[in-house]
Amino acid sequence: MTRLYLVRHGETEWSRDGRHTSVTDLPLTDHGRDQALKLFGHLEPSAFDLVLTSPRHRARVTAELAGFVGPHTPEVDDDLVEWAYGDYEGLTSAQIHEQDPGWTIFTAPTPGGESADDVRTRLTRVVERVRGSGAEQAVVFSHGHALRALTLCWLGLDLTVGDRFPLDTSTVSILGEAKGGPALHQWNARPA
Repeated sequence: MTRLYLVRHGETEWSRDGRHTSVTDLPLTDHGRDQALKLFGHLEPSAFDLVLTSPRHRARVTAELAGFVGPHTPEVDDDLVEWAYGDYEGLTSAQIHEQDPGWTIFTAPTPGGESADDVRTRLTRVVERVRGSGAEQAVVFSHGHALRALTLCWLGLDLTVGDRFPLDTSTVSILGEAKGGPALHQWNARPA
């Protein structure tokens, strides 16, 4: 089975402030650029047979700053975009809870946004693409909730447990296999 590396993009103004960001295409903050630069040398681009990224600027620039350029430039995969937050775009969880107490993206509908079933379908396509690629190692650059959902699809778990997998900006996680089944090898690790 392919080892799949997951890289969450570096910090943006909204990720720093806890605001839900899906379709709003924000640049990395200076700190976010520094975070992404710390990935340079931590991941060797030539070690990956498949390199994919979300089309969002924050994911593509993180990949570039991490050294994935030239022949290692990631292929854009629209299925790696962040979970669409609809009416909750730009709001913090505290603001959303004023309208909808107890809401989480993983357990409740999002007005005007994607459903959990839509997200599962989309990210299962990524899992199938990676597993069917024949790649020994693959890497994807994407977003916090999308990467958690992708992980749950990889592991065959229900998306409702997604909040149990916190994921910081500019971290690396690794999915693979153990004892013949899908496994989580590393989670939410910052580069040294």
